Amino acid sequence: MDPLEDVLALLGTKAHLSTGLLAGGRWAVRFRPPEGVKFNTVRRGRCFLRVEGSGEPIALAEGDCYLLTKPVAFTLFSDPDAVPLEAGPIFARAEDGLARTGEGEDVLLIGGRFSFGERANTLLLDGLPAVIHVPSGTAEADTVRWALGQIGMELLHRPLGATLVAEHLAVVMFVHILRLHLAREPKPASGWLAGLADPVVAAALTAMHTSPARPWTVAELARAGAVSRSALAARFKDVVGAGPLDYLTGWRIELASHRLRKGTDTLAVIARDVGYSSESAFSTAFKRITGISPRDYRKAPPTAGGLPGVRRRPSRRGDDAEGPDLAVDGGA
Repeated sequence: MDPLEDVLALLGTKAHLSTGLLAGGRWAVRFRPPEGVKFNTVRRGRCFLRVEGSGEPIALAEGDCYLLTKPVAFTLFSDPDAVPLEAGPIFARAEDGLARTGEGEDVLLIGGRFSFGERANTLLLDGLPAVIHVPSGTAEADTVRWALGQIGMELLHRPLGATLVAEHLAVVMFVHILRLHLAREPKPASGWLAGLADPVVAAALTAMHTSPARPWTVAELARAGAVSRSALAARFKDVVGAGPLDYLTGWRIELASHRLRKGTDTLAVIARDVGYSSESAFSTAFKRITGISPRDYRKAPPTAGGLPGVRRRPSRRGDDAEGPDLAVDGGA
């Protein structure tokens, strides 16, 4: 199975579409840190994006799209000297799915956010930069532009099932933006996402994700990438930050934790399905990785941090619900 598809499915990736923003003249709107991954596209006009802690503002042209992957404040503006207004009151006054600021209708943005399950930070978001900008002029962004255009049509004309169709299109867009990011950044930060940009490591990752219960050896995984055992071991650890079999153990525990949280299968069944010969072997590995036994994990309430015993980035909720929703989310 495709590792990216695997992880997104495990995280329960969902798109939530927001109230749009229509602006003109001199204007600036400040947003609090969003929850999940924020996205916006410029459907008309031009403006700028300033993300707290990310250096110079980013110029956004018509058709551009961006993702904000960290819970940091950001500002959209037409003029750097304009005094920013807080987004909350602006989106509280939204009508017909649009909030307005400034004078005129020079700029139109639509967007939303992606929400994930408990493990999003460790499995996905920590490996991404704070901002991913997709300029409209890049030839490889055709699919992203098509998805954005379709989302705009769904929200403009509101045919039957418009919100559902637009949300699914947004997830398609998200996958393509991740692909573009990997193509543009041949050496991202370490982790499984970085491994997808390396053909040798990607072959080993795909093999493990296709058959996670198989008793893989490093030599077998090396054959998948057509390299030697030692070459794969060194390359995998350099790119991903862990050895191939350590990664395999971690992914098995991810699969098992999802089953423990979401299903009713016995520990013995889960242990067998993720590649352990016995319940005791599975329990030992689970506790070694997470610091808690499978039985205790199943009984424990879900937390924003996910699995206990694994490094987390604290969850911070912003005010991304500044107005009437088109789906679940709020402002642009």
